[in-house]
Amino acid sequence: MIIVIQCTDRAGLVASVSAILAKNLFNIVSLREHVDQADNLFFMRLEVTKGENEDTLEKQLRKILPDNATILINPLPDKKVVVMVTKEYHCLADILIRNYFGTLGATVQCVIGNHNVLEDICRRFDMPFYGISHEGISKPEFEEKIAGTIDQYRPDYIVLAKFMRILSPMLVARFPNRVINIHHSFLPAFIGANPYRQAYERGVKLIGATAHFVSNELDEGPIIAQQIIPVTHSFTAADMVKAGKEIETSVLARALKLVFEDRVFVYHNKTVVFE
Repeated sequence: MIIVIQCTDRAGLVASVSAILAKNLFNIVSLREHVDQADNLFFMRLEVTKGENEDTLEKQLRKILPDNATILINPLPDKKVVVMVTKEYHCLADILIRNYFGTLGATVQCVIGNHNVLEDICRRFDMPFYGISHEGISKPEFEEKIAGTIDQYRPDYIVLAKFMRILSPMLVARFPNRVINIHHSFLPAFIGANPYRQAYERGVKLIGATAHFVSNELDEGPIIAQQIIPVTHSFTAADMVKAGKEIETSVLARALKLVFEDRVFVYHNKTVVFE
């Protein structure tokens, strides 16, 4: 059983929460907590064995926590996800394989693509694929079709697995802190298009990838996970792209695991991540 708490900080919160759990015979298996002293915010994630009075536990916790506390008790263990793609297959393929073997930590409901290039791989996994082209229609109309398809499935999260279109503030606002993107650079470096070409031209010795929640600012949403690998002067731009795809797949998989296990807290434009 998982308990997630976020609230204003004050002295004695860990002791107070622990006392409530002990009183109801919950045994704490794992406890992670963090205080952002600048913002006076408290974050806690607990794994506990089942105890007594589970139906009144939240009410008991609210009595000893600040009024603004967010409390999640045993969040859904298997989240529902919609994946959005364009033409690149590597991140989607990894997600579909994990979904097929039940190791994703979530269930993929469907895949939406603004090109039909990846429809075949979805069919091979018996995954519904919706081709929604951005060509020949306005952006609001394009996004309304996307939102209508997403709403059919009521997902917990939307994963942009190399979806190469910029979402409007309107669409982002419909799914706050629920859209996860994989960006092909170690943000904040090389924001926007063609980051590997930018990295090659700059002569960098490290390249990376970043998984983050989508915000209204391009590639500047709260960061979930990042990874880098070394490169040398012998790498061409194409070599960097090839190496980068492996990092992107790895970073996105790690980020999704953290989010699906309720290890990520979002506040302001930052995250607290209990790994």
